[in-house]
Amino acid sequence: MALAQPNIFTEEDYYRLPENVRAELIDGQFYGMSAPSRIHQEILSGLHGTIFNHIQTKSGSCKVYPAPFAVKLFEDDKTIVEPDISVICDRDKLTDRGCTGAPDWIIEIVSPGNPAHDYVRKLNLYLDAGVREYWIVDPMQGSIHVYHLEEGQFKMASYTFQDKIKAGIYDDLHIDFKELGL
Repeated sequence: MALAQPNIFTEEDYYRLPENVRAELIDGQFYGMSAPSRIHQEILSGLHGTIFNHIQTKSGSCKVYPAPFAVKLFEDDKTIVEPDISVICDRDKLTDRGCTGAPDWIIEIVSPGNPAHDYVRKLNLYLDAGVREYWIVDPMQGSIHVYHLEEGQFKMASYTFQDKIKAGIYDDLHIDFKELGL
């Protein structure tokens, strides 16, 4: 007797989802996304605004996108994520649908329903994809975990909402979490 095989979904399935359904496709499986909380949106707005203003002020070549923004991390068609914030410096990665390839910097804001998604699943996914910098902002803990890609491994440093944190992909961008008013 044959064992039941799980469905493997693809990019085509992802783009056929109804507009009111938010989900990420990871290794051929869908992971639903719940509506963000107010604090999640405050953090997202503050970080996006700070990064956007920095890029504009410096006439930088990078682009910053808040969720929802599709990021196809690998050449296969089985993984598309929607990071809370994506910074892409190689404009050749940008398409009409989003980004193809690893962004330079990703920020995820942890949702209370599934913290392991950001701390484990996406951490490993972003490492495998070659994301240069990954921040996990955890409103419940008041913490920020910053991962820098060095020699194929993430090096991690931890901060709190009282800290000013240097963005690793820039020489002159520091984000002061106290100024975000959290």
